[in-house]
Amino acid sequence: MAKEVMLLATRRCSHRPNLERELRELGVPFRTCFVEDEPELARRLGVRGSPCLAVDGRIVCVGQPTEGELRELLARHGCTPDASLPGT
Repeated sequence: MAKEVMLLATRRCSHRPNLERELRELGVPFRTCFVEDEPELARRLGVRGSPCLAVDGRIVCVGQPTEGELRELLARHGCTPDASLPGT
């Protein structure tokens, strides 16, 4: 079963575009949620910084991880590349 990966960030977060790019390059399906647009989601998950990564509704990372940390984090939480994406 696929994991739900969410990138939660403010619209002005300078790290968001880089983290989105890295997730795309790794072939991990995700959705970006802007805390300004979804304040109830941010409150429910306990978002305290930007960006945050959540897996299956649980915050697993706050801030910008290195590429190695991101790979390790995703593997630890069972997040795998989408086989339908080119290059994965």
